[in-house]
Amino acid sequence: MASEFFERVWEVVRLIPKGRVSSYGAIGRYLGSPKSARLVGYAMNASHQASPIVPAHRVVNRKGMLSGKHHFAFPGQMQALLESEGIQVNEDVVQNFEQHFWDPNIELDLNHE
Repeated sequence: MASEFFERVWEVVRLIPKGRVSSYGAIGRYLGSPKSARLVGYAMNASHQASPIVPAHRVVNRKGMLSGKHHFAFPGQMQALLESEGIQVNEDVVQNFEQHFWDPNIELDLNHE
């Protein structure tokens, strides 16, 4: 069921620390669905309805691009939120992406529920 999957995605995204970003694919892999990057994206699009708040701005594509930016309230909001956390963005790409990348498969216990 998609809504259950969405809840699991949101739970992981809430764990991404300020000043770090993750990718749709890394989150999908962590949840045991390695080919679900698009579904993770759908979960991010629906995250405005979630409570507590989901920091969806911390999820970017595998190249560090702000591919979900058009789903925010205004065009520059995703970039502004990332920059407020100390992440530099240039032409819709997270600068020093590898340095800021947070992989739940490494950062979290694989038995995380």
